[in-house]
Amino acid sequence: MKNLTLRNITKACQGTYHGDTSILDQEVDGVVIDSRKVQPNYLFVAIDGERVNAHKFIPDTIEKGALCVVSHEDLGDTDYPYILVESTGQALLDIAKLYRDSFDVKVIGITGSVGKTSTKEMIASVVAQKYNVHKTIGNFNNEWGLPITIFEMNESHQVAILEMGVNHFGEMRRLSSVASPDICVITNIGVAHLEFFKTREGILQEKSQMIQDMKDGGTIILNGDDDLLSRVGPIKGVAPIFFGLDEDNQFYADQIQPLGLRGTSCTIHLPDDTSFECIVPLPGKHMIFNALAGTAVGYTLGLTPEEIKAGIEGLPSIPGRNNIIKTDRMIILDDCYNANPISMKASIDVLDMAIGRKIAVLGDMGELGEKAGELHREVGEYAASHGIDLVCGIGDLSKELIDGALKTASSTEGLWFATKADFLNAIRDIIKDGDNILVKASHGMNFPEIVDALKNI
Repeated sequence: MKNLTLRNITKACQGTYHGDTSILDQEVDGVVIDSRKVQPNYLFVAIDGERVNAHKFIPDTIEKGALCVVSHEDLGDTDYPYILVESTGQALLDIAKLYRDSFDVKVIGITGSVGKTSTKEMIASVVAQKYNVHKTIGNFNNEWGLPITIFEMNESHQVAILEMGVNHFGEMRRLSSVASPDICVITNIGVAHLEFFKTREGILQEKSQMIQDMKDGGTIILNGDDDLLSRVGPIKGVAPIFFGLDEDNQFYADQIQPLGLRGTSCTIHLPDDTSFECIVPLPGKHMIFNALAGTAVGYTLGLTPEEIKAGIEGLPSIPGRNNIIKTDRMIILDDCYNANPISMKASIDVLDMAIGRKIAVLGDMGELGEKAGELHREVGEYAASHGIDLVCGIGDLSKELIDGALKTASSTEGLWFATKADFLNAIRDIIKDGDNILVKASHGMNFPEIVDALKNI
């Protein structure tokens, strides 16, 4: 791996090298934190989990051919080389920073409360029309995931799109100092992780820290329809570029025509007074915002309107993220990867576009703090106000969601299930031919199991 010699790695993470000094200038072929993924000539960084001491796997990694290991435990005299550091977690970030800086690549950093991954995928689809793109793997957007994504870069890549997710104060600077983005994109400021940030203003404060590590001459791209982001002024001497549905934004969309679950047609306007018509292939108003973010990034990187349009219309669907699945009996809106109040309501908006009976299978939303009950009730009320025919709530908090739906004057029915198993046992009595079914909950609820069950009915 370019520039990742044991000497440079030791210096980058301020460690102490122990072992054969004749291999100090040898480059490693890979960096991993999962001992099962070690291959010959790899570097294994022993990061302890909540329940497992990763250092106990070090002998196994050496047997598999690891060139060296990084440890925060003094291993004493060994017959293999290791680098002793204060924190292996910080060492992983330091090594990733060394590797990132070894490439002349444009880095796009993405953060926000909702839609980071779907925005990342849209931007990648657009930018790939002109450049060789590397992007965050899945949702590997935290202090372990970001370095792993960076280690997958190679010299053929021209643009790297790095998603950064945080849920505690101080985390963003640890990520953004590694990513050093050239373009900073913030999707919105919602209520996810209120348990830790307390207020939306706190969320804005933490998310916007990414911009502090932006490269000189960089670009800031913000959702101008977000009430907090719209008030952000110049940072580091750079005035933000805004996107949204309001025509006061530099990038905006109008002539919006929903096409049901087939997506949405719209006209996208650019700062140079040109525009183009396109079809955003996934349904929902939020997908138009993703398309606008992709447009703003593409325009910044010199793509033509034709290239931007092709990227938007060529967006692939992703399992668990607004993925439309058609079976012989029903249409499933698989949006079950994760959930918070804003994304729940956005998905209900999408379900509302369907033709036929509409069912929302919703689970608990995590990390909402003291307002968890109130926010669940609001989602239930929102579903009922939008005429969803049946709301199925699963989990302790979702009982509040069902209460909110049933207390709203409407024809919406509500069913509550204490566990996912309870729902699965009743699923064949609930679902009818021709149903349109939204499946959504926080990641820990493991709702892909419900999607699989629905596909097999």
